[in-house]
Amino acid sequence: MRELVFALEYEPGCNRVADTLAAHPDARIRSLSLHATAEHLWRVDHATGTPAALGDIETTFLDTDYYADCLATEDCNATQSTEVLDHTGDTLVLYSHWERTPTCASVPHIARAHLGDGVLFETRHEGRHYTWRLIHPGDGDVAAFFDALETAVGDCARMEMLRAGDASAAVETGQDVDTLSPEQEAAIRAAVEHGYYESPREVDVGDLATHLDIPRSTLTYRLRRAEEHLAKQRVAGTQTEQPPTPL
Repeated sequence: MRELVFALEYEPGCNRVADTLAAHPDARIRSLSLHATAEHLWRVDHATGTPAALGDIETTFLDTDYYADCLATEDCNATQSTEVLDHTGDTLVLYSHWERTPTCASVPHIARAHLGDGVLFETRHEGRHYTWRLIHPGDGDVAAFFDALETAVGDCARMEMLRAGDASAAVETGQDVDTLSPEQEAAIRAAVEHGYYESPREVDVGDLATHLDIPRSTLTYRLRRAEEHLAKQRVAGTQTEQPPTPL
């Protein structure tokens, strides 16, 4: 089995979920289940955040003109429905079903066309970044998949490749084998070199983003993902350390 991990960074006005999450930086949406056939897509999503953020996310999912996963830039006349399965405290669980039309496109449907039917999907949405993790058999055309995805996305989003490789190590060991992308590595190195992690900080995220010539939201996303990876790596390392043998 092979693994692909990439992120789409949506421009303002191109994806209502991304616009909503950009207004609530601490909110997150992750998929609990996602399945697609040639004509349909079903998914269950788990959102966390403040009550105000969850209220806005619920409204976006229920009132959007067309399903958030569709990459069409205009209404594609797809039939979609969303139901709230749970909304308590700081948790929102949503079930969505989407029946596509010939003008619709989505990551799962493009993946099925180029990577085969046996593809597993996992997503995480925060701010304007929509991260996809795909597990696929490995006998499809990955280059054609990304070419088709880039064409479908057009000018609405920038694509950032995060990881591609063998997924068997993670399955066999049960551990996260995530590695930093070159962009994440560059972001965290620049943050260290310019004193972002000093106390008090010698540079804020806005100035650092200007120095790197990238949007503030992009830098925040890359730093958060790098910090998450390093924290998980540290915890995994301490868990595998064996205690000293008693004398």
